[in-house]
Order: sequence, then structure tokens, then C-alpha cells
Amino acid sequence: MVSAPDPGRPYRVALVAFPGIRAFDVSVITEVWGTDRTDRGAPAFDLRRVAADPGTPVPMRGGLSLHPDRPLDWLTDADLVVVPGLDDHLSPAPPAVLDALRHAHARGTPLAALCGGAFTLAQAGLLDGRRAITHWHLIDLFRAHHPHVTVVPDALFIEDDTIWTAAGTAAGIDLCLHLVRLAHGAEAAATIARSMVTAPFRTGTQAQFIEHPTPRADRDADALAAVREHALRHLHEPLTVADLAARAGMSPRTFARHFTAATGTTPLRWLLDQRVAAAQRLLERTDLPMPEVARRAGFGSEVTMRQHFASRLATSPRAYRAAFSTGAPASAPAGSSPIAR
Repeated sequence: MVSAPDPGRPYRVALVAFPGIRAFDVSVITEVWGTDRTDRGAPAFDLRRVAADPGTPVPMRGGLSLHPDRPLDWLTDADLVVVPGLDDHLSPAPPAVLDALRHAHARGTPLAALCGGAFTLAQAGLLDGRRAITHWHLIDLFRAHHPHVTVVPDALFIEDDTIWTAAGTAAGIDLCLHLVRLAHGAEAAATIARSMVTAPFRTGTQAQFIEHPTPRADRDADALAAVREHALRHLHEPLTVADLAARAGMSPRTFARHFTAATGTTPLRWLLDQRVAAAQRLLERTDLPMPEVARRAGFGSEVTMRQHFASRLATSPRAYRAAFSTGAPASAPAGSSPIAR
């Protein structure tokens, strides 16, 4: 799990910098945690660029450079450590960086690696015997050089023993927003996502690579997008996968096959993920009683909602509300959809 913020101070995030890190990943980390959005209700963050020699600029591809502002021992103060991907995935990280990552993990600080950053964590020996993911194009290379790591190919991001790894490029954004969601709640992640004009909720269990090889597949995807939009607006109703299939004009089996091909996840998993996300928003924004939150999110009962919170978020709805309630504004109108972000 990612630690909740310590009241009274900004959430501290360390960006680990050394030669060869990818400028795109640095930009993503900086956009998520290095931009002040407190005027829009987002949490306060303290993002620091940590390096073995904070007085020396770190070169990146394209003539760019990053200027570190803290030494590696600042990882002791961090709530979260994030490692960017690499331009050369087999380039060795400085030994001091690897030692600092090992010490941070031993202290219980969550670590996250974007894309090829998994190679750095593997160099440190932190992924041996654990599950991890990297960009789909790098999986064979990763397996060849780090055979003691269990690679999970069909995921956007995964966690094992407080170590997070993500697939390529956009999946790094997904992981960063997910880490915000875990530490600060769904509303905080949605606020940042809106500012970045990106999707606020893609689960890590979706496939990395989705291919639409024919015009027919594109037409199916358009039809499925309309079905998903309908589902989001009617989550408070007792929707089933069979209901969604009928709306798409397909048999349940055909619908499931096309849905998974288009989204990288099954219809049932997608629907349950959206219900959990809707319940999170209601718990944060309203003072509705638990049975009503469960009903409006489409779970039917508080018991069912509690089971899905436990399996997906490792917490209970009541504990989630206690941690992330924004002050219990006026209850939403009866029967209203909870999808507004």
C-alpha cells in the first residue's frame, strides 16, 4: 500500500535521477506531483529531484538536462520514491542509486518504476522473486537479463511488496494517478487527471496492447463506447453484462469477446471497477449513509460493496470515507448518477 499523507506537511515524492533516464517519464512525474493545484482542491506535494551528486545536471536525450536539488539520503524523508524509465534499458545505474533504493525499500518506503525503470529496480535485486511488468516490447529482453523476476505481460501496472511497476508511456500516467488515488483518494486523482486532460481511471489489470485491425473492429469499438457511456450513466441501476450485451445487439459471449479486445478487460471486471470508483466519489463528496452509497453505485447491498472494496482497495468503505472525505457536502439528489468527476 501507499502511505497516507502525514497531516501538517506536503506529501513527499522523490524522483530518482541519473544519466539516461527518459525525459517523458520525468515530465509525467513532474506534471502529477510537481504542479501546485491546491487552489483546485488537490493535495500539496513536495517533489524533489534526488541524485548521487545534486550539484551536477543529469543529461537526458534531446539535449535536455535535469537539475537535482537533493542528495540520495533525502529518500529517508520521502513518502514515495519514483524511478523513471531509461533510454538504454541495459545501462547500469550508479551503485549509489541502487544502494539507496535498497535502503528505501528496507525502510518500507513504496517504490514505483515507470516503463523501463523496472530494469533499474531489477538491477538492485528488488524484483527477484516478485511480480513485475515493463513495456510489452521489452518483456523478452527483461526476462533474458532478469530470469528471477516473474513478468506479468498483460497488465498496465502491478504491485508486489510495496514495489510498483508500469508498462510503457501512457501506463506510467495511469500508475502515477493510481498512486495519488491510493494515498489521497479518488477525487484528488480526478482533479489532477482533469488538469492533465487524461482519463482519471484505468485499472492496472487492463491489457497493455489493444489492436483494432479492421474497419469492422473500429465500428464495434464505437458501439461498445456507447454502451460503456450508457452504463456509466446508469450505474445506480441493476445492470448486468447480459443487459449491456443486449444493448450492443450482441450475444453475451460475442459481446465479452469484443469488449475485451477493445478495452483490455472483461465486461464484468470493468463494470465492477466503475462501481467501486462511483462509490469512492460518493464516499468522498457526500454524507449519504452506506446502504444508499451502495445502492447508487449499483452494488445492491452494503455487504457486496464492502467485499469489493476489500478485494480492490484493501480497505472498507467506512475506513475509506474516514480517510478521504472532503467534508461531507450536501447529499446528492436521489437517483442521480455518480459518474460526474
